[in-house]
Amino acid sequence: MPQEVDRPDYGTLFSDSGHPSGARLPLGGFLQPRVEAEVAFVLDRDVTTAVDAGSVAAHVRAVLPALEIVDSRIEDWDITFVDTVADNASFGAAVLGPARPLDDLDLTAVRMTMTRDGAEVSTGRGSDCLGSPLAALAWLAGTAIDLGDPLRAGEVVLSGALGPVVAARAGDVFRAVVTGVGDVEVTFAGGGAA
Repeated sequence: MPQEVDRPDYGTLFSDSGHPSGARLPLGGFLQPRVEAEVAFVLDRDVTTAVDAGSVAAHVRAVLPALEIVDSRIEDWDITFVDTVADNASFGAAVLGPARPLDDLDLTAVRMTMTRDGAEVSTGRGSDCLGSPLAALAWLAGTAIDLGDPLRAGEVVLSGALGPVVAARAGDVFRAVVTGVGDVEVTFAGGGAA
């Protein structure tokens, strides 16, 4: 029976793993792809001192809707926390929607709806992500400081799933709408890696 990962973890977003909304990604470029909708941030300045969910907002240049393509090299997703850390937090790719200023947007209250081929497959709220996507960002910032590698201006941070993850198949079109933040879409094409 598949295991559960019961605490936050993190990985690295590589420059070649980010794609704009509307991207067509080859399904064969992944092993066991699943999709989750998230709120992403672009940092405006380095985070070198302790922050919380309220104060970390001052470090945010923009907020944007995102689809994370999670992928695992562990058969049947039978993973533990150690497995996901070793697997770069099961990260496969990120699809990013248009950026907007954070302003006074209450990310705790945002609602997310994700569809696959027009049918609703996942829903959630900002509060489903460690209480708030900003709380998740503050957790990561603190962890990065503790490890001596603080988050830096210009970096993109995915905050974590707002709802259940959904398996991807060839031909699937996923679209997520996050109220107040925006929408983002990806299509999975058949065939091998690009």
